[in-house]
Amino acid sequence: MTDDHTPLLSGLSEAEAQGRLKSEGFNELPHLDRRTTLGIMLEVLREPMLALLLGGGVVYLLLGDLREALILLAFAALSVLISFVQQARTERVMEALRDLTSPRALVVRNGVRVRVAGREVARGDLVVLGEGDRVPADAALLQLQDLQVDESLLTGESVPVRKALSVDKTDSPPRPGGDDLPFVYSGSLVVRGSGIAEVIATGPRSEIGKIGQALHTLETEPPRLKAQTARIVRLAAMGGIVISLATVALYGTLRGGWLDAVLAGITIGMAMLPEEFPVVLTVFMAMGAWRLSHARVLTRRASSVETLGSATVLCTDKTGTLTENRMSIAELRHPDGASFRTGNTGEITIPGRFRELAAYALLASAPEPFDPMEKALHKLAHDGLNATDGLPGPKWTLAHSYGLRPDLLAMTQVWRTDTPAPAFLVAAKGAPEAIAGLCRLDEAELDALRQSVDEMATEGLRVLGVAKSSHESGHLPGTQKEFPFVFLGLAGLADPLRAGVPDAVRECRSAGIRVVMITGDYPATARAIALQAGIAVDDVQTGNALASLDEAEFARRVRSASVFARIMPEQKLRIVQALKADGEIVAMTGDGVNDAPSLKAAHIGVAMGGRGTDVAREASSIVLLNDDFGSIVVAVRLGRRIYDNLRKAMGFIFAVHVPIAGLALLPLVFGLPILMGPIHIAFLEMIIDPVCALVFEAEKEEGDVMRRKPRRPNESLFSWPLIGWSVMQGALAFGLVAAIYLVALDRGMPEDEVRALTFFSLVVSIISLMSVVRTFGADWGVD
Repeated sequence: MTDDHTPLLSGLSEAEAQGRLKSEGFNELPHLDRRTTLGIMLEVLREPMLALLLGGGVVYLLLGDLREALILLAFAALSVLISFVQQARTERVMEALRDLTSPRALVVRNGVRVRVAGREVARGDLVVLGEGDRVPADAALLQLQDLQVDESLLTGESVPVRKALSVDKTDSPPRPGGDDLPFVYSGSLVVRGSGIAEVIATGPRSEIGKIGQALHTLETEPPRLKAQTARIVRLAAMGGIVISLATVALYGTLRGGWLDAVLAGITIGMAMLPEEFPVVLTVFMAMGAWRLSHARVLTRRASSVETLGSATVLCTDKTGTLTENRMSIAELRHPDGASFRTGNTGEITIPGRFRELAAYALLASAPEPFDPMEKALHKLAHDGLNATDGLPGPKWTLAHSYGLRPDLLAMTQVWRTDTPAPAFLVAAKGAPEAIAGLCRLDEAELDALRQSVDEMATEGLRVLGVAKSSHESGHLPGTQKEFPFVFLGLAGLADPLRAGVPDAVRECRSAGIRVVMITGDYPATARAIALQAGIAVDDVQTGNALASLDEAEFARRVRSASVFARIMPEQKLRIVQALKADGEIVAMTGDGVNDAPSLKAAHIGVAMGGRGTDVAREASSIVLLNDDFGSIVVAVRLGRRIYDNLRKAMGFIFAVHVPIAGLALLPLVFGLPILMGPIHIAFLEMIIDPVCALVFEAEKEEGDVMRRKPRRPNESLFSWPLIGWSVMQGALAFGLVAAIYLVALDRGMPEDEVRALTFFSLVVSIISLMSVVRTFGADWGVD
């Protein structure tokens, strides 16, 4: 399809476009690092205890103990497989999410409109925009007709913004947000009207691209358990090496046979080193991710499940996270001040005096709407009106539409009716002040209108005025101002709160988690949604107010406020960083491109998978596939349960190593018959211990799991009280088994029978330790 062959609309030539793409790069965002199969495998193998486990198997293989080597290597391979399968599955799901959309663009090149891939749009291209199009790049508007764009992914605003013509296309584009800007931005969605725009920024130079580049400068928060486990492994390894060397020297000196001394040293080393830690930690995190997947929560990093359980602050976006990211009619208001609240259910019965208002609001909308507000008006009419309410019949036709203009923010639809004498029915909707002007209201009526609009706006509603008129057959007037309009009332639209949000916020509060709303929307809307959600609204901060503050005052405001409105992406990031600097464990939820930097900077980034953007999902560690805010509470609950049970499992492992190591050392110290060989140690540590630890993974949550405050950020998994309790229990078990061993020897039992009796007693003591540890509460071993 071709346009007029004027210089303005001829666009770039194909050669010019290709030249700019070659010199400036394709119109695409910088790719964040994606993990390959080899990368995932190397990441798994870098776990320190897995490396020790594999190393132990290799050592046994070199020493010729093939059976013991195969046992160790088999369990090491199983641990690697569990972690690898989970992480590879996660990456496959993320790739599927990335491929949900493949945007294309309609551009004018050589005077001809052609479809090209979004990445092939070049600076200077003329882009043709229509309803439903995704804007491929930042561009200055040259032509438009009633153009409205949804920029919520960039700004967080819950309603579309109208656009105006560019006076000087060389001007630098301002930041997105607000009405009447002569620019459109990459990633935004055209919901009404049409236009032609000249591309001024592509790829990393666009607003989306700048956000994407900022992500590369942010470091993901490292898992705390990984660091703690690595530290305890280093300590255990050093202790094990010292004791193993001492054992070799003691055995070789006292008994002779240095080869046997080496084997005895390796046995003691195995008894001392906690090989189970990587197995238990990997299984706990993988099982937690598996359990969360049943709640439609995808964990990109399994360790984030545990971290979420320690969150002290949950920062949440409003649009699409707390709300459903769709408009609905919340209130109809009559000119006399009477109002009707529609509620948020599908069953609506509109009272008689409001039916005409709803009908004409529908008639003033497009027959097949794309605009979210017009969709809401259609839904209201579908749910609450019928054919007797003056809705268009089969013979009604849309005769003419008067679109929005910068000087008159109202639109009018003229319908030809199916009456015997053809006539025109006229319906208008738009900004209340514009509708008031069309209806020529007097001063008293204007005062009443302003009061009603203020009351509705205070509740966070987007307010539209509605009017009606008629026209006899003949020529239609040139402008909508020439119709004799009658004011019918106001319609208040809102982005409804998700059904489970208040309960989720209440449960977070009972768990000691502070919920903070950070949104790009207006303060009145943010306050209204926060009230509905149960978030404190005593202190509402705006982006403009925060922009001029120094770091100390900014930190003070962040510490006290729970609602932040009209916030830009870099301010979201600054808020998250201020909370982290204040010692909080920060979880951040969001779905838009504007949320991505703060998602990555937070300890736990939680992205919405359904409505969320690729950039937000890439930056997050957890993805809610069902976009349900309540799933976050499920993840917090599971994270706390995992940590509680993990402490029990680690305490059990500490405890069980005491009798194992003690029974390995006892014969060497006192010159008694060797009790256990490598196969016994391998059996105990690689079968009994992990199986018992898995019992702890399935342990039910504590009754107060969501009624206690989050654990301290500096709390250690391996605290001294935990180690002390474990050693005391293990010492008791060792004393009992050692007594059985010594008594059996004293009574002259054959060595094989003594070994079998002692080994059986040790297994029973391990099972008994497991039962004892399960009875301890979540605060067991806490400093």
